[in-house]
Formats: sequence, C-alpha cells, structure tokens
Amino acid sequence: MIPLLHNFRTVILANGNFPIHKIPLQFLLNAELIICCDGATENLVNFGLNPDFIIGDLDSLSEKIKDDFASILLHRTDQETNDLTKAVQFCLESNLKEITILGATGKREDHTVGNIFLLSDYSLNASVQMLTDNGVFNCIFETSTFESFRGEQISIFSLDSETEFSFHNLLYPVKNRKLPFMWQGTLNEAVSSSFTIEFYRGKVLVFREY
Repeated sequence: MIPLLHNFRTVILANGNFPIHKIPLQFLLNAELIICCDGATENLVNFGLNPDFIIGDLDSLSEKIKDDFASILLHRTDQETNDLTKAVQFCLESNLKEITILGATGKREDHTVGNIFLLSDYSLNASVQMLTDNGVFNCIFETSTFESFRGEQISIFSLDSETEFSFHNLLYPVKNRKLPFMWQGTLNEAVSSSFTIEFYRGKVLVFREY
C-alpha cells in the first residue's frame, strides 16, 4: 500500500511558491539533504535554513548568495532541461533515489503544469513524491492501492488515453473504462481507509489532499 506520505529525506526545493502548509514545511525541517533549484535559495535562507547544494544556471542568485555558498554551487547550463530536472538528475548521479519535491507549484501556471507532469519521468528511475500546500502527487505504472481516509479528495490523471481503469473505494466508481481526457479522473473522493486504481499499462498521476 502506498502511504499518504513517504519519509523521503532528500528534499529538492524548486522555485515556485515557498511552502506554507505545516506538512511540507516539516519535510524541510527534517531533511537530511536539501538541494535548491537556483532562485529558491533566497527563500530557504530567509526561512532560516541553508541548502546543501544549489543547482541550475545560477543566473537568478544574488552576489551575496553566490559568495556565501560558493562551495556548493552546481552550475548546469543545459537549456534542454529545467532546474528541477537538473536537481533530480543530480540526485540520481549521487545514488539518491528517494526524493521529496517541494515548491514545484505556484507562480507561473505553465511551470506548475510542466513540473507536475515531469513527475512521470522522474518516477521511472526513483521513488519521488511532490508535495504542495494542499496535498501530494505520486506517479504509478501499475495497479496500486493507496492509504486514504473517508472524504479525502482524489484526482487521477491518465497519461495514456488507451489505458482501461477500474477504481475501487472511490465515490465515483469506474469499471474497465478508458479516460481519454485528463479531466475525466479528477475530483473524486475516498470512501474508505484505502482505494485502488486498477490498470495494466500506462502512466498515472495521482493527487491526494492532506
């Protein structure tokens, strides 16, 4: 069963909205390693924590931040990937394969959507969860059962229009049905302490509120 939250203590802080909910903030406070995506560093320092690494093209860092953290700057100039992807790649290179992503949503909507759907790529090679101020995103590739609670709001996004699904223990059941449009699995609700998404191929993003 997939728990609501994994205790993954390698934290990547992206440069979206800095978390304000107590759950993602607790992950920051308990982190064993914090990797900041470039411009997120200022917010982390203002919060009272220091990064272990700062990664990106480094063009949005102040000179003071560059001077204070010169020894942990990882300058990656590849324009084919964003800073969040660079941070995940660094984790994989360092054999860090249990990752919590924070700050990946908010600000520009196109960045938010892009970051959420990149989760399906990241999850091919690592165990990754993405926390927002409202809940958690996971990506799955096969039938999975999730820890839940009655009334929890659930949204399911199929990234393969040909995949057939069955939903169990959700308010709006699905039985052997394709979801060719991404909105068709959204705004559901748990009716028990767990729910199951049954399918046999494809990629699925799942959002659960706290």
